[in-house]
Amino acid sequence: MGIFSATIGARDSPTKAKSVTSGANTPSQPETRKSRLEANKLHKRLRRYVGRAIEDYNMIEEGDRVMVCLSGGKDSYGMLDILLKLQHSAPLNFELVAVNMDQKQPGFPEDILPGYLDKLGIEYYIVEKDTYSVVKAKVPEGKTTCGLCSRLRRGTLYAFAEEINCTKIALGHHRDDIVETMFLNMFYGSKLSAMPPKLLSDDKRNVVIRPMAYCKETDLEEYARIKQFPIIPCNLCGSQENLQRQNIKTMLQEWEKAQPGRVQSIFGALQNVKPSQLADKSLFDFNKLPLDRKGDREAYEFQSASVSSSNIAAGIQFIDALSVD
Repeated sequence: MGIFSATIGARDSPTKAKSVTSGANTPSQPETRKSRLEANKLHKRLRRYVGRAIEDYNMIEEGDRVMVCLSGGKDSYGMLDILLKLQHSAPLNFELVAVNMDQKQPGFPEDILPGYLDKLGIEYYIVEKDTYSVVKAKVPEGKTTCGLCSRLRRGTLYAFAEEINCTKIALGHHRDDIVETMFLNMFYGSKLSAMPPKLLSDDKRNVVIRPMAYCKETDLEEYARIKQFPIIPCNLCGSQENLQRQNIKTMLQEWEKAQPGRVQSIFGALQNVKPSQLADKSLFDFNKLPLDRKGDREAYEFQSASVSSSNIAAGIQFIDALSVD
C-alpha cells in the first residue's frame, strides 16, 4: 500500500449529509443514518481513487507546490476538497495553492470563490484576463468555443504557475472526461489520444496532473450535492447546444445503461495499450518483422487439420509433431 492510499481508513471522519430538520418531508431517523453512511462511503471511495491515481503516476512528491485550478464547477471543488484532506494525512509535505481565472464572462459572480476560499483559510489567487471577449470575437456564433477558450486559459495558467513557483498544476478532469476526449479525438480528429493523468507541457516548463482521473462523474455530482459547493455555471460554453462532447457523453451514458461497467472497461483499455496490435508506424516498426523458425515450435491450439481440396494429387495431413513417436 502506498503513502497516499495508506492514509485512507482509520483516520477518515464521516462526511455528514445535511438534512431537513423540520417540515412534512423531514426524513426518518433510519433514512438519515443511511444517508450519512452512503455519504461517508462516497467520501472514502473518492479519497481512495484520488490517492491511487496520485501514487500510480507519482503526481505529488515531497516539497511540491501544487496549483489547484478552481473553475467553480463540481469537479474542481471536489478536487480541492479531497486534496486538502489528503494533505492533512499524507506522510509527506506539499503545498496547495488555489487559483481561479476570471475570464470576464458577463454576470460572473466575482464574490463567490473568494468568499469560499477565505473560509478555507488557504493561499489563493484570482487571475483576471478577458479571454471571453477574445473567444466571442474569434469564434462564429453557434460554433464550439471550448477549444480556443481552453488554449487561452491554459497559456495564462502555465505562465502564472511559474510566477508563483508552483511545481505542479492540478486539473479536475475525471475518468469520464478522459474517455469522452478519446472518442472526440477518434470521431472528429482521426487520432487515438485522450487526456493523460500526468503531462509534461510541450516546452517542458510545467507538469500537469489530474488527480481525479479514476473518479466517476456521477460520484462527483453526488459529492458536490452533499457538500453543497457554491457551483458557478459556465455561461460561455454551457449555453451552446449539440456540442460534440455532449453528443459523446450521451452515447457513453446509453452504453453504460445497456451494459454497466463499459466506461470503466474503456478507461482500462487506455492503461493497456498494445502498439503492435494497432496501425501507427511511428509506435511500432511493421517493416521489420523477420521470421524465426529455429528450434521446436510450441503447439498451436486446434492445429490438427486435413486438406480437403488441392491441385496437388497427394493428400496432405497436418499432424501435431509433438504427438509423433
